[in-house]
Order: sequence, then structure tokens, then C-alpha cells
Amino acid sequence: MTDEQQPDVRWAPMEPQPSNRGRIALIVGLIVAGLVIVGVLLFFLLPRGESPEPGASEMPSAPPSATPSATASPSAEPEPSMTPITTAPPVADPSVDAFRGQVQGWLNDALTGLDIVSDSTGQDAVSVVDTLIDDAQRLAETPPPSSIESEWRAALDVYAQTLVTLRTVVTDGGSTGSAIDDSRSAAGDLRAIVGL
Repeated sequence: MTDEQQPDVRWAPMEPQPSNRGRIALIVGLIVAGLVIVGVLLFFLLPRGESPEPGASEMPSAPPSATPSATASPSAEPEPSMTPITTAPPVADPSVDAFRGQVQGWLNDALTGLDIVSDSTGQDAVSVVDTLIDDAQRLAETPPPSSIESEWRAALDVYAQTLVTLRTVVTDGGSTGSAIDDSRSAAGDLRAIVGL
């Protein structure tokens, strides 16, 4: 044999694996808690077998009479019931500050879009002008405060018309300089009305 020393091999017992009982209990507990939450939500959110709203589909019935009558009325008409007339509540008149907050993004996009159109040609410019026309439609659908309504509507009509003219010029391939200037001026008028 050799003179080198061989390491002694000793057998030692293996350490026991840690118990997974705690993890399993936590997972089961979380699942039970989730099911309880879902059950509570369903209990409160789903309609129960309550009685229907008054007047929904009820027919008034005649009380039974003590003595039967010999002649029954040929056509008993139910009494007309009063149905409530519901009207939408009036739209609150927004303040100029609130209105400015609603339209500021579209008005800022108008100036950016016009800059893009001035640097573009062909289908790229047409698609940007179409987006500006869509934004003008959104501006028209946003109710302005009554204090600036007539001035806003008139300026918005001018702006929309300049965009239609600009689209025609871009589609025809003509010079867009004056049409862009007109649209930029009209957008500036709208911005001035709301204080931008």
C-alpha cells in the first residue's frame, strides 16, 4: 500500500427534513379565507328573492264580494295607474376652469398636430388632419360653460372649417402654408377663449 493517509469515512445519521406542515396550513388557510371572501361578496351583491318593485308587473285584484252578483261586467278595465315621469337631471354648467381642464389636451394636440402636418405630406399628413378633425368633434361634444358658449361654438365652427379646408389641400397635394396658418390661428382663438 501507499504511505499516504486515507481519510476516515464515518457514517453519520442524516438530518431530518424540516416539516412542511406550517406551509400546508398557511396555504389551506389562505384558500379558505379566499372562499369566505367570495361567499360574502356573492351574498351582498347578488339579488335575493325579494318582492318585485311596486307597480312592476302587479295587477290589482278585486276584493272578493260577499254576495255573488248575477250580472258580471263584460269588460272590467283596470284603474289607470300613475307612472312616474323620469327626466334626466339638468346638466350642471361647468366652470371655465373645469372646462379648460377638459379641453386643454385636445387644444394642445391641435398645435402639435398642425406642426406635424406642416412637416409631412401625403397620407401621413391626411391621417394627422383626420385625427385633428376627430378632436374637433370631441371638442364640440363637450358642453361649454354658458358664459362662453356662443363665443366658443362660433370659434369652434371656424376651427372645424379650417381643418376641412386643410384636409382638402393636403389631399390635393397643394401648398398647405396658408391653410395651416388659418387652422393655427383658429386653434389660438379657441385657446384664448378658455384662457390658455
